[in-house]
Amino acid sequence: MNRLTRIAAAAGLVAAAATAFAGGPLEGITEKQATNWHAIIMFCIFVAMTMGITYWAASRTKSTSDFYTAGGGITGFQNGLAIAGDYMSAATLLGLTAMVYTQGYDGYIYMLCFFAGWPIILFLMAERLRNLGKFTFSDITAYRLDQGKVRTMAAISSLTVVCFYLIAQMVGAGQLIKLLFGLDYNTAIFAVGILMMVYVTFGGMVATTWVQIIKACMLLSGGTLVMFLAMSQFDFSFTKLLERATAVHKLGDKLMYPGALLKDPVTAISLGLGLMFGTAGLPHILMRFFTVTDAKEARKSVLYASGFVAYFFNVIFLMGLAGILIVGQNPEFFEGGTVGGKLIGGGNMVAMHLAKAVGGNMLLGFLAAVAFATILAVVSGLALAGASAISHDIYARVIMKGQASEATEIRVSKIATICLGAVAIVLGILFEKQNIAFMVGLAFGVAAAANFPVLILSMYWKGLTTRGALFGGYGGLVSAVLFVLFSKSVWVDVLGNKAALFPYTQPALFAMPIAFLLAYIFSKTDSSVRAGQEIEAFEDQYVRAQTGFGAASASNH
Repeated sequence: MNRLTRIAAAAGLVAAAATAFAGGPLEGITEKQATNWHAIIMFCIFVAMTMGITYWAASRTKSTSDFYTAGGGITGFQNGLAIAGDYMSAATLLGLTAMVYTQGYDGYIYMLCFFAGWPIILFLMAERLRNLGKFTFSDITAYRLDQGKVRTMAAISSLTVVCFYLIAQMVGAGQLIKLLFGLDYNTAIFAVGILMMVYVTFGGMVATTWVQIIKACMLLSGGTLVMFLAMSQFDFSFTKLLERATAVHKLGDKLMYPGALLKDPVTAISLGLGLMFGTAGLPHILMRFFTVTDAKEARKSVLYASGFVAYFFNVIFLMGLAGILIVGQNPEFFEGGTVGGKLIGGGNMVAMHLAKAVGGNMLLGFLAAVAFATILAVVSGLALAGASAISHDIYARVIMKGQASEATEIRVSKIATICLGAVAIVLGILFEKQNIAFMVGLAFGVAAAANFPVLILSMYWKGLTTRGALFGGYGGLVSAVLFVLFSKSVWVDVLGNKAALFPYTQPALFAMPIAFLLAYIFSKTDSSVRAGQEIEAFEDQYVRAQTGFGAASASNH
């Protein structure tokens, strides 16, 4: 079995979640390859471009609004590209192409699970996020509730998501660069950490947004070029490609049958819920809705992001099918030249081998550079989300109770960014040889169980009180962490116990109802004077959510 299949078998659903986001499919690949100078030169060009953008962005970053949200002056199209850049990681390119290569149609269904979160954000959240929020999603959850307690809870859950996601991205970056560039693991970790600190510390959201936009364009164009060159070998006929792929693949006619990857229906449902609602609770995705000028542009940005992500998923699907024939039948890409054996570099290198087969070393170098740039951009977005939770929510609103000056708040943000960067580097080195797949599952589980329920209830249910929000948020956070801790992927695979205490690996199906139930029960049983005032304040919140009257406006630059 190739590397992807082994991971999916060992870690189940959580490893599958990691396949599409950071670290999972790259985990365990430690062979250092020959130095790829094409990739290094192209990546240096990318870094030089983004450093120029950071220098330009630094001159435009004067206020907290500029630092956190680019002054709210990003257009819907630009923000859509940036959101797509946040969403499409290097492991999406490598892991999902490999999944289609090995599992066929199941890989495509898996992509749909990730895509399902966008309609929820578009129809239920985008407009209200922009109208109610200013810098972070905590602005919305704490809009009519106790600022200190609710912001602290939201910041803790956000930092939990960010930290676990950061570890996964950093470990994935180190393994990927060792594999593609021929550099040392620690060198790659330091490069990603330091560049991320520079982007966020000096350029803030302006630099981070444009790094994401450039990276998204590179990823879309690189993937499209590989797909176009591959399809040209089949006369651009999907039917011909499918017939030939089915004829040679080990699954045969079942290549396009669904259901082989996750046969347990409970696991499948929990996966769908976790990916769908986890997407709608990721702090670095939610933060992007405060960068646009108004609610109309927020809706546009989701629409554009959905289009870009959907297009890219289809490109990956075609690349995976083409790889079955172009890579899977070529002895040059297998260890020892044995077709059907182990792929050189591991099972996740299908996309890279395909690039080399159809475009030579130059296209391989470009795609490798794009993969590294992708991780760098995602890490920058995560760092900014974590820094804003520390500086805006905890420092400015909880500790200083809204009395902190903008200059001080920005300074705290930059210090927090540097600290997060240092922590990410240290954790990336410490977790080098660990199976970190469960961390991605935990990040999605916390986002779906702690962030999403409180956020959606604060927007739509007037009965939510501070007590209900706290019990719901903390209950979702703790239950998601415990369910993952007691699952096979951690309790058995990492901690070495004989049997798992919790039979499933994805917590969303169980932790989300706990969060909603606790929020409902403790809100309905709260008869305090403060609770009555919070319920009455919903009418004012509703008017602003619908009209945008009083919402933060774009800065003049």
